[in-house]
Amino acid sequence: MILNKWLANTGKYCMFIGRTFSLPDRWGVFGRRCVTEVSKLGVDSIPLVIIISIFIGAVCAIQMQLNTSSPLMPSYTVGLATRDIVLLEFSNSILCLILAGKVGSNIASEIGTMRVTEQIDALEIMGVNSCNYLVLPKVVAFVFFMPILVVFCMGTALFGGLLVATFTDLIPVARYTYGLQAMFTEWYVWYGLIKSFFFAFIIASVASYFGYYVKGGALEVGKASTDSVVTSSILILLFDVILTKLLLQ
Repeated sequence: MILNKWLANTGKYCMFIGRTFSLPDRWGVFGRRCVTEVSKLGVDSIPLVIIISIFIGAVCAIQMQLNTSSPLMPSYTVGLATRDIVLLEFSNSILCLILAGKVGSNIASEIGTMRVTEQIDALEIMGVNSCNYLVLPKVVAFVFFMPILVVFCMGTALFGGLLVATFTDLIPVARYTYGLQAMFTEWYVWYGLIKSFFFAFIIASVASYFGYYVKGGALEVGKASTDSVVTSSILILLFDVILTKLLLQ
């Protein structure tokens, strides 16, 4: 029973994506909507990303110092470990899990409200491809802005660790900064950026799908928003494993 429901939803989602990725009827309208969605989904998320990243970077540095205090470990281990944790996992996977809650629920509730108030039905009656008109700008805007959020996350998380080194006596600043530079692998940055494209597409498209097919009233909109966050989080973790295997093997 669960398998049948999963297969039905998967097929419905694929058809939904097929309708979404068609050429816009009016490129000017599409461009203006993309700019609006970049501001709403991307720019408005920057303060949250910065605040979370600073605290996570600080916590990583503190825990690394407390758990790697050994004469057998190099003195720059804290900076190196904090950098690799941020670049490999936190700045993309964990950040996208957090944004699935903020951005995903926002998209699902917005489109779901349009569905229950029959605004989507009005677009269909006017001959507008509502999937393309409503969903495509959100997906394109979030996918292309997500790497910017990842870069913000990388920088502010490492800065959070630097704040710990500066304002506490846990680790000297010179050792922390040396660890950030030691054995740096440029591919780790590209690895995080590549993963962010996939995760951003999952968040935007899955949230739009659940919102688009809402049936009922305000209660169902809330349920669709919750389902979109849960499903996006599971898919992000699944693709995290797959992409890690493909990109780091």
